Amino acid sequence: MLNIKNLYSEVDNNVERLILLHQELIKIESVNSGYMPTGNETEVAEFCSNWLKQYGIESNILSRVPERGNLVSEYPYSSGNKQLLLMSHSDVVPVENYEKWNKAPFSAELIEGKIWGRGSSDCKGLLASQMMALSILAERKIEFNQKFTLVCGSDEEHGGRYGFGWLAENHPEELMYKFAVNEGGGSPVTIGNNLYYLLGTGEKGRLEIKIKIRGESSHASVPWMGVNAMGPTANAISQILNYSPDLDCSTDIFNYLNLFGIETKPSIENLEMIISEAYEKNPSLGSLLRALSRMTITPTIINGGIKSNSVPETIEMVLDVRTLPHQNDLDVSKALDKILSDVPNLSYEIDYMAKPNSSPFETELLEAIKKSQAISVERDDIQWIPAVSNGFTDSRFTRDLGVITYGFRGTHPEDNPNTENVHGTNENYGVKSLISSSKTMLGIIWELCDPIT
Repeated sequence: MLNIKNLYSEVDNNVERLILLHQELIKIESVNSGYMPTGNETEVAEFCSNWLKQYGIESNILSRVPERGNLVSEYPYSSGNKQLLLMSHSDVVPVENYEKWNKAPFSAELIEGKIWGRGSSDCKGLLASQMMALSILAERKIEFNQKFTLVCGSDEEHGGRYGFGWLAENHPEELMYKFAVNEGGGSPVTIGNNLYYLLGTGEKGRLEIKIKIRGESSHASVPWMGVNAMGPTANAISQILNYSPDLDCSTDIFNYLNLFGIETKPSIENLEMIISEAYEKNPSLGSLLRALSRMTITPTIINGGIKSNSVPETIEMVLDVRTLPHQNDLDVSKALDKILSDVPNLSYEIDYMAKPNSSPFETELLEAIKKSQAISVERDDIQWIPAVSNGFTDSRFTRDLGVITYGFRGTHPEDNPNTENVHGTNENYGVKSLISSSKTMLGIIWELCDPIT
């Protein structure tokens, strides 16, 4: 009799196919700079559509503009209610310095159990696993009583205006399922012999702040004839880098610290001590608690000056801001006004990229993930903790539509997510996680969508 363990064995029997799929996805340079024209995600969507078609899965490509397509692949042997949406994205961030990479960023080389390349972790590993799961089911024409669909969006790395955001506004029917699984959570944390998974039930908000600082231009040989905008800019940067945000311990994860062996009840007064203790137990946990206990304001881009012999009149700077679930743009404005109060001739604009969002923890989807991951990694002692992601994903769009959405990739506990270098030099993804993720995606479908066996 066909069961989920049989299907998991099919992943093991087809690892070469899975690795090759992942490598082919990485080799497509779908780089999203944030400024049009960019992305070229349609090439990824067309590749995925052709690959899935081999197994009898037809796809649609929906797009705001032709070169930025979104893949919609509904499993053909299912009917009934719209139960499960598998989410991923096809765009990747730019490579800042090619020379620092050990291997070419889009070569997708397999070295010592890891596949290297931009987008290998974010997010083409999850996409490959979802495609693999669908192909294994479709090869066998396994029928289900509940519908499920894969949607791979464009433009996730710059706000989703061509991807899930556009789909939510123009094709909401493609996204309105009961449950959804996406990136943005599911990191394993090991402390001693104990294994924990941080399920992504919510996300911090993300804002971009565009700052403009004005001076007065003059010839650089007589700088006193002007006002160099670099002076107040340097002051502004110093103030931002030395900003001490208000601390907060209201997010759910702080209610589960005892599971990590941290018995102290968190408060504003002892929060930094607790975070230091968490760092000693597991650096990934310490970093997450630090991110989820404060607003972060980070300078990321600076531009200014027109010529080397001219005093710059205007400097422009961009800040990345991440807010806690209960914070909004008014809280950001108050913080910025306090930080920059003594910087003259400064103005700023706030661009809201993503509002804080969340889904409930105790759901049918949670139980499906628990069971599937336990079998996938052969551990029946996993402890589960709801966590707010310090990043943002397309999950905010489905949550706004009422879809219970979790961030969970099915990472293998022997792969450390902190070594994947997401958005950084030498980004990579472990083959063990590629395999376990494929199994877990299969398991979630099996548990939620009622197979006919």
